Order: sequence, then structure tokens, then C-alpha cells
Amino acid sequence: MLGVKPLKNSSLPKQAQTVADGATEDIPEAIRDLPLVAVTSSGSSAKPGLFWKMLGLAVVAFCTALVINYQFGILAHRSDLPVAQTQIPLITPTPSPSVSLTPQPASSPTPAPTPTLPDNLLGHLPYQEAPEAELKSITADGGHRLRQATAEAYQEMEQAARSSGVILVPISAFRSVKDQETVFFEIKAQRGQVTTKRAQVSAPPGYSEHHTGYAIDIGDGNRPSTDLSVSFEETQAYQWLKDNAAFYSFELSFPKDNPQGVSYEPWHWRFVGDRHSLETFYQARNRKEN
Repeated sequence: MLGVKPLKNSSLPKQAQTVADGATEDIPEAIRDLPLVAVTSSGSSAKPGLFWKMLGLAVVAFCTALVINYQFGILAHRSDLPVAQTQIPLITPTPSPSVSLTPQPASSPTPAPTPTLPDNLLGHLPYQEAPEAELKSITADGGHRLRQATAEAYQEMEQAARSSGVILVPISAFRSVKDQETVFFEIKAQRGQVTTKRAQVSAPPGYSEHHTGYAIDIGDGNRPSTDLSVSFEETQAYQWLKDNAAFYSFELSFPKDNPQGVSYEPWHWRFVGDRHSLETFYQARNRKEN
């Protein structure tokens, strides 16, 4: 059985002192300051050089094991923690739900409803004003305009009448609502007419067929004195229109004893040669009759 006891360098034999000094060179620097020990054994001689080498290697291995065990212990400990605890949560500020971060536009006022005209006024029916873009001039000076299809049909009819020696002259075609205010109110005042009397020969603003761009007042170029008069029915122009206007999709708007109660107007003609013009006039008439 081995016995280990501390020895002082000064008390070692010279040979042991030499061995001890040589052994310290092979021992790691960290443990060179450890006290020297002597190894004794019963019945066998000690080998000091080999012992110190083995002792130094054991110490190094022990220290290395401690370091590795310590590091793996930390990793194992952190691996046991929940993932949520190994990470620092990011705190993102959220705006209060009661506060709007986007500026809200000012609420626009609700537009007032567009007033609708009564189904009839003083015997006249309501009509929409034709868009300016759809109007075409039928005279060189541009003073008389009709809707595109109506203008083409009228010019064709005028040429056909002229080839028969009849001169058709446009007196009034498209009229805006503003124009109709002058025709109705100012002339009414000039003539001193009561409203019902004026309505027999002229429609109130918003109720004239001339607003549509489909209606036209026609005169006889050979008898201008009959313009806008019942005596127009005695002219060649009226007789030609009576016999031929339908071939060009024109019809008399206010014949004698018409259901609207409007005075007889042999000079007032309207175009019904397409779907829109037909619906414009006959739907209006149906509303009055119903």
C-alpha cells in the first residue's frame, strides 16, 4: 500500500531533488506550485519521474472534465427552459382603439333631391332639354338647331319640297328652358294675356316640345305673313307637309281638337323617326291620359 506525505525540497536526497526538479518541467504551469510529495511503497522501489508525469496528466484531465461538465451543464439547463423564457419578448405599442390615427374627411351634405315636374301643367307635358353636344344646325347662320337625326331628316324633307316648288322655312327649332321663359312670360306680359290664355298658344318653361330638339315650327317662304298663324294651313307648304311629312318621320303635334287642349298649330311639327323621339312624346302623352 502506497503512502504519500509532503516533503520539503531541502530534505530530499540529491538524486530525488534532481528528479523532482526535472519532473516539474513536465507538469503544467497551473499546478507547478503544488507541494511536492514523496511516494513510498513496501517491497518495491518508487519511480518518481513517471509518477509525476501521470499525476500531471490526471490533474489536466480532471480540470478539462470540470470545464466541459460546467459548460454542458449550462447548455442543458437552458435547453430545459421553455422557448418563450429564453427569448426577450418585443413589446410593440398599439394605438388605443378609441383613437383614430387617420384624419376623417368632413362629411359632405346630402344633396337636395332634384325636383320633378308635374305630369302636366296647363295642358302641357314635361320634357327634358336636349344636350348641346347632340344638336346640329339646319341653317347657314346656325340660328336653328335640331338633334342630329332630326336635322338630317328635316334637310332631306326641305330639299324634296323645294324640288316640288314649295319653300319650307324653319321659324323656330330647339329652344332651351331659359329661352322658353322669355317666350312665355315676356310675350304674355306684352300682350296682357292671362296665364290660361297664354298656355293655349305657348308652353310654360320645362313643358315645351322645343326643349327636346325634335320639334320645329315651319313657315312658307312664299307667304311669310302666315307664319305662326292658323292661316298657314292655306299655304302650299302646309298642304305639302300634310301629304309628305310622314315619309320623313314628321307629324303634326297639335292638330284640331287634340287631347291636350292646346290650340291648333298647323305650323308645329315633331320628329318621331327613332326610338328615343318616339318614347319621348308618346310616354309623355300616356302619363297625361292615365
